[in-house]
Parts: sequence; C-alpha cells; structure tokens
Amino acid sequence: MEAKQPKSYESISIKECIRTIGAEIRQFKAASAATPLCMILEVIMEMMIPLLMARIIDSGVQAGNMSVILSTGGMMLVIAVIGLMAGIGGGVFGARASAGLAMNLRSRMYRNIQTFSFSNIDKYSTSGLVTRLTTDITNVQNAYQILLRMAMRAPMSLVIAMTMTVIISPGLSAVYLTAVLFLGLFLFLILRRVTVYFREVFEKYDDLNASVQENVSAIRVVKAYVREGYEKDKFNRAVENLYNMFIRAEKLMVTNMPVMQLTVYTCIILISWLGANAIIQQELTTGELMSLLAYCMNILVSLMILSMIFVMLTMSMASAQRITEVIKEESDLKDPEDPVRQVFDGSVDFCGVNFGYNRTAEEYVLKDIELHVKSGEVIGIIGGTGSAKTSLVNLIPRLYDVSEGSVRVGGTDVRAYDLVVLRDQVSMVLQQNNLFSGTVLENLRWGNEEATEEECIEACRMAQADEFISAMPEGYDSRIEQGGSNFSGGQKQRLCIARALVKKPKIIIFDDSTSAVDTATDARIRKAMHEQIPDTTIFIIAQRISSVMGADRIIVMDDGRISAVGSHDELLASSEIYRDVYESQTGGTGDFDDPFD
Repeated sequence: MEAKQPKSYESISIKECIRTIGAEIRQFKAASAATPLCMILEVIMEMMIPLLMARIIDSGVQAGNMSVILSTGGMMLVIAVIGLMAGIGGGVFGARASAGLAMNLRSRMYRNIQTFSFSNIDKYSTSGLVTRLTTDITNVQNAYQILLRMAMRAPMSLVIAMTMTVIISPGLSAVYLTAVLFLGLFLFLILRRVTVYFREVFEKYDDLNASVQENVSAIRVVKAYVREGYEKDKFNRAVENLYNMFIRAEKLMVTNMPVMQLTVYTCIILISWLGANAIIQQELTTGELMSLLAYCMNILVSLMILSMIFVMLTMSMASAQRITEVIKEESDLKDPEDPVRQVFDGSVDFCGVNFGYNRTAEEYVLKDIELHVKSGEVIGIIGGTGSAKTSLVNLIPRLYDVSEGSVRVGGTDVRAYDLVVLRDQVSMVLQQNNLFSGTVLENLRWGNEEATEEECIEACRMAQADEFISAMPEGYDSRIEQGGSNFSGGQKQRLCIARALVKKPKIIIFDDSTSAVDTATDARIRKAMHEQIPDTTIFIIAQRISSVMGADRIIVMDDGRISAVGSHDELLASSEIYRDVYESQTGGTGDFDDPFD
C-alpha cells in the first residue's frame, strides 16, 4: 500500500531545517570553522594586491625607482603564495566538512527509516525516499560547501573592496554602490520566482526515479509483454517534465549574466571616464585608478558569486525540508516504558478489533473481529481479493496498531511487548519473496544470526529447499543475486519459508507464500511442519483450498469481516462462500491433493 509522496515538507520552517541538519556537523566542526577562516585570509591577501600594484606604478614605474618595484613585487609574490595556500586549505577543509555532513545525514536518515512502521512507510514512495537519500543530500552537501567557502569569501571580498574604493575615492565609490543596489534588487526579483520552480523540480525527480525503479525491477515482465516502447515513452515523459521545469527556471536565471556583464562594463566605462578626469585634475593617481578598476571587478564578481549562492541555497532549501521531514518522522509504533520481554506461548486473541490504515477514514478495513486461537493450532485463512486477509495477520506482529480493540499474543496485548521480542517470536513469510544479495546461508540467518549450519539445513529440509540447494555447485555457499534473480519463484518462496523456520518462533504466518510451489511440494511442506513443529501456531493465508483444508480451523474472510470459522467439512456444510471456492477449484469432486493429516 504505497501512497503518493506527501507535501508536508513545505511546511517545515527554515529554522527547523537548520537546527536538524546543523546537528549532523558534529565531528566536522573544526573543518567547518577552518574553511571560512582560510577564505577570509585568502580574501585579505587578494585585496592587498591592487594596493601594491598602485604603489609599483606610482612610486616605482613613474618615479623610476627600481628598488620599490622589486621590494613591492616580492611582497606581492609572498602575499600571492599565502593566498594560494589559504585557498587550497579552504577547499580541503570545505570538502571534508561537506562530505562529512552528507555522510551523517545519510546515516541518520537511513537509521530512522529502519524504525518506520508500515504506516510510516506508506506515507512515502520508495522513489521519493531514494531521491532524498541521494539527490537531496547531494544538493545540501554542495550548498554547505559553497556556504563555507563562497558565502564567506564573496561578502568579505565585496565589503573590503567597497571599503577600499571609499578610501581611495569616496566620489567614485558611489558608482559601485549604485551598481550593487541595482544588481541586488534584480537578483531578489529573479530568485523569488525561481524558488517556486525548484520546489517542483524535486517532485519531478521522484517521478523519474519511480519510472526507473519500476522498469528495472520488473524488466522480465516488460520483456515478456514486449512493452519496451511503452516504458521508454513513460520514461521520456518523466525526463521531459524534469527538463521543462529546469528550462522554466533557467529562462529566468539566464538573464542574470547579461545584466551582470552590462553593469560591469558600465562601471568600467564610468570609472575610466570619471577617473581620467580626476587624474587630469590631480585628484587621483594612475595607480589609484588601476586599483579602482581592479576593485570594480572584485565587487561585481562577488555579486555574481552571491547570486549563484542564493540559487544554490534556494535549491538546497527544498532538499533540506524534504530531508528534515524524514529525519523528524517518528514511528507510529513505539515500545512502552516497561515492555514485556517474553512471549509466553503462541496463542492469539483478537478482541473486538476494528482497524483502518487511515485513522480519519470513515470505514474500517477490518470490522468487529473476534477470534481466539490456541497455541499450536493451524489456522487457514481464505477469502476473496480485498477481503483483508493480510491486514488481519499484519496485526499479530504489530506491523500496524489496531484502531479499536486489542490483539493479544501469549495472553498479552501486543502493544505491551518490546517490538524486537514480539517479532522474534512471530515469523512472517510475505506475499513478496525478498531475498538479499549474499550467500544462501547468509539469507537463512536473517531469521537467526546465531543459527548453526545444521539448523539452517534442517529448516530447508522442512521447506523442501534442501534438495535444490544441495544440487548447486557451491551448495549453501551459493551466491544469491540482487532480488534473488538467479532463483525461480518457487525456489525463492521455499527459501523464504526456511528463513522463517530458522527463527524457531512460536507463531508462523504464511501469507500466500506457496503460490509459486506445486501442490505436491506444498503438501510436503505442510506435512513436515505438522510433524516437526507441532507446538507452533501456524496461520496460512492461501488461495488454494488444498493449502488450508487440513487446518484445525479455517477462517473465511469477506469484506473485512469473519464470515465463517470451522473445519473443512463444517464449512462445506455451513459456508456458501467456502463451498463456492471449493467447487470452483475442484469441480465438486474433491481436491487431488490430500490434506497433510
């Protein structure tokens, strides 16, 4: 149940973003502090060069004093080297601080995602989370590096250069002040409009990632149905949407450079003309005019850098809000203050349970559920698509919390348990069979890290997986490719069943987990479990009657309610829904698979 990505990140304040993301600087505080200090030193060294140039011209070249030229030139060389080293230091420290921030943000986000309940996960699309962990954090990383380096360097350079122009010629400095005010207003108007576009860009990134993820994960289906053309068109639409959004933003941003250049050239012309008149009137020296022209470039380049910084910060703020939303998301399911740390047995009780995925929904998914299961019972669950079979069993390991009533395991409300303790005693084999990259043995030990190889083999024997594993060249050390792509559907299901059995839980839930297994193998799996783990409570959700007809009791679900409960024979006599399913699968003549008992 995957919902469209929420928009609530837009309501997160800038202050909250700064506080949340700033907390992840931690061990990189020294590098974060050293970067701007290096940049300040670089700016100071850079601002001294025009003054020394003016001295060379006025006191050295025009006066014919070679010693002044040499000594001042030597000072310029030393200052240039110091500035170079400061710039290199700023780059190194800035990279270390920004990369460290990105590392901490990714770690914190990923750790928090692992705490999410199913209802938390339902709020976000998978592609949205991937975008936040990759593109969004990269944007923040780049913005932080620019903030440490250029956001300190550019204003410092601007202020010092303006100060020096005032010192050299208060009258001519008015030209620069006018240019700064004009460009500042122009940039402000542009950025107001561009901000809106950049917010929308990241939603388009989510759509693009969703298209790629869906296509790659289902590539075999795409090939089987010859839908490559359709998938290409869908991907191209996502790319074009992203392209169009960037173009709309760039159409505004491209005006920045021409206006900036026009202002620079206008300032140079005005300063040259006014400065030449000042030299003629002996109000200014030639060296001072050259310094003013050099400071002119410093001022206007600083403004250009500031405009780039504002664009980057605008882009990164949308990313920062999306990152902060995930980091601040709290799991709906929390351990109580003094949790129960032992599951007594495998009994399960549903007491007046109503449940809805959306707490504001007018109608519940599960309604008036009253069910009591003894420890060691085998319970079959059958019903049509959408009858809430999976929703029912999801409440047992507390993947969701009930809306009303209670679910008890071992006589204790599941909300009173430590979640790890509860879920260690409730194994689920889900509809989607997920295997992870690694060896067969590593995957089996997901159920129990301490399990011995013999225990894993025994679980595989019960799951009817030992035979095909042993036939592989490397046996239990055979590699599983990403997603288990080198195994068939039936093999993956049997490995997932074995993984659940390795935990040796008190309750096992099979959510239509033998649908890809032939009926004979399905029967052998049920028979092995019946003989070897008789004290384990087993819930079997199935579409095939043969998978549940040997259960102690069978629950018939219909529209979120329990329609009937009983044995196979009792339900044939009393439940029209069960009888219809049975006759549709067997033609009324009996199933070709005998129940395991």
